[in-house]
Amino acid sequence: MTKHDPNKSGRNRRDRRAFLKLAGFGTLGLLTAGLRPFTEPLFASEKTGFSPDLDLSLTARAGRVDLFPGDPTGVWRYEAKVHSGDTRRVETLSDSYLGPILRVNRGEKVRIRFANELPQESIIHWHGLHVPAAMDGHPRDAVGPGQSYLYEFTVGNRAGTYWYHPHPHGRTGPQVYGGLAGLFLVSDDEEKAAALPDGDRDIPLVLQDRTFDRDNQLVYLTHHMERMTGFVGNRILVNGRPDFTLPVAAGAYRLRILNGSNSRIYKLAWKDERPMVVIGTDGGLLEKPVYRRYVFLGPGERIELWADFSQDPVDFETALVSLPFDAGAARGRGPMRGGSSGFDGYLSNGAPFSICRVKVTRKGEKGRPLPDRLSDVPPSDPGEAVNPTRPRQFALAMRHMRGVINGRIFQMEQVAEDEVVRIGTREVWEFANTGGGMGMMRMMDMPHPMHELLPMDKYRMP
Repeated sequence: MTKHDPNKSGRNRRDRRAFLKLAGFGTLGLLTAGLRPFTEPLFASEKTGFSPDLDLSLTARAGRVDLFPGDPTGVWRYEAKVHSGDTRRVETLSDSYLGPILRVNRGEKVRIRFANELPQESIIHWHGLHVPAAMDGHPRDAVGPGQSYLYEFTVGNRAGTYWYHPHPHGRTGPQVYGGLAGLFLVSDDEEKAAALPDGDRDIPLVLQDRTFDRDNQLVYLTHHMERMTGFVGNRILVNGRPDFTLPVAAGAYRLRILNGSNSRIYKLAWKDERPMVVIGTDGGLLEKPVYRRYVFLGPGERIELWADFSQDPVDFETALVSLPFDAGAARGRGPMRGGSSGFDGYLSNGAPFSICRVKVTRKGEKGRPLPDRLSDVPPSDPGEAVNPTRPRQFALAMRHMRGVINGRIFQMEQVAEDEVVRIGTREVWEFANTGGGMGMMRMMDMPHPMHELLPMDKYRMP
């Protein structure tokens, strides 16, 4: 392991802090606004009667990780300590800055004690989980350095791949970029009945792009335009590691893929052109497997694949790749070659590249067959919506260098009339991402992933 030299030049120390200066924000932080600090720590009450099945602490603090030869890379990371419950539910990825993988069952009660040891305020958002408002990690609940926040909730989601990350206003992008992110995996009886690959055949793959300077330190925001279009890095990391290779046995695997990038979109495919067998999306398992040549994955989105290598010989290699596509303004500027910060190269949004290699390293036992049916997904009838002929409309645009929906920026406390939804009802929503003008504004046209459950027509082949 390479030792860190405390006498390194001042330039190296400045570069180490560069991505934490928070001069702006990217896609993940685009639609949050003004912050009301949470000034008092929130502690657990022993009188609530809440008895958790899993009780743990998650602490956000600075750390270092060896990614390349030379200096270790400064990161921010989540570290876990289990107070009660099965410690096997909390899995730490080896040699990674990513937070621990949390595994829970539907219906279980979870207590998570968040401690903020960062030099700025933060809060954890449980991306995709249906939890009470006070447990959601809203920017208004951000806690300052040295403060804490208590989460107590019952897991109500169906089986699926969810994740957690910071959600303070204007700092979500940089904090996730610095390393603060982890997977939250939910299981239930329906999933268990499908008998999908489990144990070491259930593989998480967190995809992220990062830019590093010549001292191996993270560089965030190299141009003012990235405040609006988002940041794209020049290196692809998988599970927090560069040049990632996944060793597999000849058999079937369940691959849980998260796009944890700031604004990069992946057009996922197999290098050897075998079909992508989709078994789950953001909303959990599909009703049945779906075969596609490729799938798009925007920031924050998840996809689950069935990958069968049972017919491949030992030493066979393929790769998970991203195919080329036109990303419009979202292709990003990226770092300029030979810039003053000392980093090189540029990998635009929409450019083709290899994400990770997959190599069959050993023979495998006879694998489980791909189920014909995965889960019971009730059909969706638009006629049952409360507004079947009057879709609720949302227009996305940029105005005065800020993202707006229906002409409004995010308000910390205010809720507009057309933003109120009655729980338990069905509605038809229509999103319009048409830019908003000519000239400079037209240049800002870009894809905008929405925080939603993904319909399968997203994966329709052209």
